[in-house]
Amino acid sequence: MKMIILDRDGVINEDSEKFIKSPDEWHPIPGSLEAIALLHQHGFTITVATNQSGIARGLFTIDTLNQIHQKMQSNVQALGGKIDAIFYCPHGPNDECLCRKPKPGLLTQIATTYGISLENVPVIGDSLRDIQAGQISGALPYLVRTGKGIKTLSQHAALLQNIVVYDDLLAFARQLLRLSS
Repeated sequence: MKMIILDRDGVINEDSEKFIKSPDEWHPIPGSLEAIALLHQHGFTITVATNQSGIARGLFTIDTLNQIHQKMQSNVQALGGKIDAIFYCPHGPNDECLCRKPKPGLLTQIATTYGISLENVPVIGDSLRDIQAGQISGALPYLVRTGKGIKTLSQHAALLQNIVVYDDLLAFARQLLRLSS
């Protein structure tokens, strides 16, 4: 199975310091949905692993999160793509759960659900915690400059010196498909 694990906010859609709290606030990053469609059309299983502490903070409900994800799915499907599954952590930063990135719980859930090893599975994120979750789980982390990516690079350059960085998800997808063909 060829799998890709994506963070959501800052990789697929524009991020906000005030959280994405409704479908109306969800806006795709240019090229991200096309990247997902391209990867899907080349046989990749696309999953999303996303921290959604806005639920624990009372900013939105699980029902609203599902509506946001339905909008994302519909937009991807309109381009001929598919997100196979979305895994999310609803906990707050102080809840000490095992699923909130940088802990590997979400990635472990994906591996268990699909019965795979995460070795060499690309994990694409825009923050240090995305990269750390990928590293801890044995996956292959990549950083994008969208979302918090540029800030992450400037604040954690030493920790990220061995991490491959792409401008955005579409640049990652194009390079991956070049290498795998």
